[in-house]
Amino acid sequence: MASATTSGASARAGNGSWTVALCWITVLLEGYDLVVLGAIIPTLLDTRHVGMTAGDATTIATLSLVGVAIGAVCVGPLADRLGRRRLLIGSVVLFSLLTVVVPLAESVAAFAALRLLAGLGLGACMPVSLTMMAEHMPAERRARASTLTMTGYHTGAVITSLLALRVGDDWEILFYLLGVVGLAVAVVQWFKLPESEVFVRARRDGARRVPFTELLKPAYLRAGLGIWVASFMGLLLVYGLNTWLPKLMNDAGYPVPTAVTQLLVLNVGGVVGLVLGGFVADRRGIKGTTMAWFAVSVAMLACLSIRMESDLMLDTVVFLTGVFVFSAMVLVYAYVTSFYPASVRGTALGSASGIGRIGSIVGPSITGALVSSGVGHPWGFYFFAAVAALGLLAVTTLPRVGGNASAEAAAPAG
Repeated sequence: MASATTSGASARAGNGSWTVALCWITVLLEGYDLVVLGAIIPTLLDTRHVGMTAGDATTIATLSLVGVAIGAVCVGPLADRLGRRRLLIGSVVLFSLLTVVVPLAESVAAFAALRLLAGLGLGACMPVSLTMMAEHMPAERRARASTLTMTGYHTGAVITSLLALRVGDDWEILFYLLGVVGLAVAVVQWFKLPESEVFVRARRDGARRVPFTELLKPAYLRAGLGIWVASFMGLLLVYGLNTWLPKLMNDAGYPVPTAVTQLLVLNVGGVVGLVLGGFVADRRGIKGTTMAWFAVSVAMLACLSIRMESDLMLDTVVFLTGVFVFSAMVLVYAYVTSFYPASVRGTALGSASGIGRIGSIVGPSITGALVSSGVGHPWGFYFFAAVAALGLLAVTTLPRVGGNASAEAAAPAG
């Protein structure tokens, strides 16, 4: 009996390790993909690839994120209904196949269409990975589960930035590499990624499926509204910065290599901020930590509007911007995994990601319009600072996790 118990525990530990590793790698692929366009936009515009203009680049970035938003909204209810595992593998296969053929596009329209379709698969990856990781971790470590998973996003962004500096004008390599690696990861997921034990248990116990309208009931509505606004603002910042930071820096007078390097520095800061933010939130409370992170983000983004002669000063401000801006967004997701019960968690995360993705569309669009108008710097950073301030206000409206709030969230839906 003892041997059987030990064997079962070892198997669960092994499955858990595969869950952590494969969810992290999936988010890394998403981070790589969603930053790659921002890293190569200066090159695409300088070389006039397929006749691309700044307006075309804005359209492509926007349509990419429209696809991501649709994928994120649709995946939540599907993950609660069909399971986390199948949705994640299918999403990785979809965006990997479409990414491989992006460099073959012979027109701006074809380039944009491929990015739109790839976004459908890409949008599903983050909410499903976050749900699986949250359900793998004990409740007291849910903030760290979310922030640990999202370090993969910024690690992917760092890899993209390094490779973009390395390959120069041969930007096609970045897409071929992502597609091939993504397909290889999907194969490993097929054989090694277990289904979420929480989902399996809920299905076995006959838990009823929860529709999106459940989130609009009084027990969840206040939290839902605050989460959706905060997610909108947070993702606007993340995608706006990752798409346009190199161009904004170039417009400020920094040379292209320095501008692209700042994308690297920003995302290194993001990784550090995620580790720090998850640790602090689990110890000090998710809501208070998220408020503090958004508040510091306001100050850092305002500082970037100032042209800095010192490279050290510039690197420091960009690094701190990454530390606080990116982890503030992920702490909103951590709040979702802590506030909502398992029966509605996938739908809640999907809605937060999907509605928030509207912000990820608005951010690059408005920033692109500012760039096209010749006022990207400094007005792009003024705009980002105002958005962070609105995110802070949204978080202040959230119920605290614990006490009445958690009791409400834990109550059976009905």
